[in-house]
Amino acid sequence: MAKTNTTELLEALAAEIGESVYMDIAKWHLYLSNAKLHTLVAERLYPLITSNSVNEDQVLKVLQSITVKIGGGRSELPLIDLLPLQCQITLVDILEKFQRDS
Repeated sequence: MAKTNTTELLEALAAEIGESVYMDIAKWHLYLSNAKLHTLVAERLYPLITSNSVNEDQVLKVLQSITVKIGGGRSELPLIDLLPLQCQITLVDILEKFQRDS
């Protein structure tokens, strides 16, 4: 999976995040690709991969900084508050894999 093109790597990362990570809202699973958040999340997390600094604490900080508008924009929640623990673990695993393979 040695991708040298940054755009290709970002697209692949966004696709995998979008298909594997979801928000849990009232027991509904809204995948990040369906919520149109997968690319934003990939772009924000990509610097961790390039600097070889993927770890759970760093990932959680980034997720905390991404806000999701709810109720037609009347309120915002940090993305981390909408992701179940298993999805956070899955996300870290995906990032570690991309860091190893890039």
